[in-house]
Amino acid sequence: MLDWVNELGIVPKLLAAATPEAIAKAANASALPKPPAITILFRGNNFLRLLAGLGITLKISLIAVLLSLPLGILFGMFMTIRHPITKTLSRIYLDFIRIMPQLVLLFIVYFGTTRAFGINLSGEVSAVIVFVLWGTAEMGDLVRGALESIPKHQYESAAALGMEKLQTFRYIIIPQIIRQLIPLAINLVTRMIKTTSLIVLIGVVEVLKVGQQIIDANRFEYPTAALPIYGVIFALYFFSCWPISFLAAVLEKRWKA
Repeated sequence: MLDWVNELGIVPKLLAAATPEAIAKAANASALPKPPAITILFRGNNFLRLLAGLGITLKISLIAVLLSLPLGILFGMFMTIRHPITKTLSRIYLDFIRIMPQLVLLFIVYFGTTRAFGINLSGEVSAVIVFVLWGTAEMGDLVRGALESIPKHQYESAAALGMEKLQTFRYIIIPQIIRQLIPLAINLVTRMIKTTSLIVLIGVVEVLKVGQQIIDANRFEYPTAALPIYGVIFALYFFSCWPISFLAAVLEKRWKA
């Protein structure tokens, strides 16, 4: 083995390369302080990937909200029907959605449909289905509470004035309900955005998954990169949700005044 190394001339080459100047240069390079771990976000397209992951999070939330709002309004009206069967059905649905964790629902829709029915749903479609089911239940309960909070004498007064049922809802009931529902619905949007962090567990490459990929790719060079990367993800979630929460607070304060 040593003869083979000597024949290739490896040892002389190594000795020739190990000059005092080269050794000093290598020592100085190793002594230089590494840039902070946060800088790995600005290598290549890492930060753009993180923003793209945030875009997927917001897209899923927006689609789920746009579908849940009309469905939730219909479900809330359905819950106000005074009939034993409708009350039982709506209570079963509402309790099931509220008791079952969203993560379990994601697993049931994503993995269960494939096993049970042979339907291959993507992670994004599964996430939209679960969040629409959840948003419809929550929004429906808000609508039910808003409808039941309207005093009965307002309906009676409208009927005494000769207003039809449609006119009563259009001019008296709906304006009051909207004032109650908009701040609550906006808060539901922020809850939905934050809860989408669970979809990383069904393979959706959203902002949290991208952050994990960046951390794993630089684990040996920056073993402590998790704290700054997750800190940036926290900031992205905050600046996505805070304006929405602020708008809800402003509207609620203005309409209560």
